[in-house]
Amino acid sequence: MNLLKLFWGFFVANVLGYGGGPSTIPLIQEEVVNHYRWLTNAQFADVLAIGNALPGPIATKIAAFVGYQQAGWAGLIITTLATVAPSAIALVVLLKVLDRFRKSPSVKGMTLLVQPVIAVMMLGLTWELGHVSYSSIGMWHSLALGAVSLWAFTKGRIHPAIVIIGAFVYGGLFLSGLTV
Repeated sequence: MNLLKLFWGFFVANVLGYGGGPSTIPLIQEEVVNHYRWLTNAQFADVLAIGNALPGPIATKIAAFVGYQQAGWAGLIITTLATVAPSAIALVVLLKVLDRFRKSPSVKGMTLLVQPVIAVMMLGLTWELGHVSYSSIGMWHSLALGAVSLWAFTKGRIHPAIVIIGAFVYGGLFLSGLTV
């Protein structure tokens, strides 16, 4: 029964996640943390941070971690399949249909209306993970890391991977004594 719940939790999140990995993260967080309680918010934030530091799609890495943690190799395979299957099925089945109706005003309107919903979901996830960060490392470290990261992305034009690695190094050097 646990394998079915693992499959369903990740399948639902990825079926509804329009727009790729970043849009599915709040949905995965809802299933993993709030619905099934496989991870706490703090654990999810850690998995998300580590997943962002590794190459490849973030949703697949989160699914593999949670699946393996909950049910070993069978769980890893089930959650990875549940994460990849919706995109693969949609790609194979709907490619011709989407190509035919790509310029339709209705399709363009639906696409434009989904974008604000995704933005609000990402803001909600940012708020929750920011609260976890604030609770675990404190206001000053959170604000400093946020400000430096914002500058690095916008003004410094530093690649996100470099910023993430820098945050890992900072955490290892200056925050290793904190207990979470």
